Amino acid sequence: MLLLHRQGKAHHESREAARQQVWRQGRTPAGEPVFVGVTNGRRHVRLLYDVEVHSDTVP
Repeated sequence: MLLLHRQGKAHHESREAARQQVWRQGRTPAGEPVFVGVTNGRRHVRLLYDVEVHSDTVP
């Protein structure tokens, strides 16, 4: 997975997992997950994503 990102490619399964995590947290994704890095100092490296969400506030 990490190799794909280093080559400028996307790992679709991990992007979908990030999107699903946003839904589980009760938020609505407003865009595609953006790769921002990897975990540091852990035995199993995980990909980290930033996902923009729709605001919960109503004007």
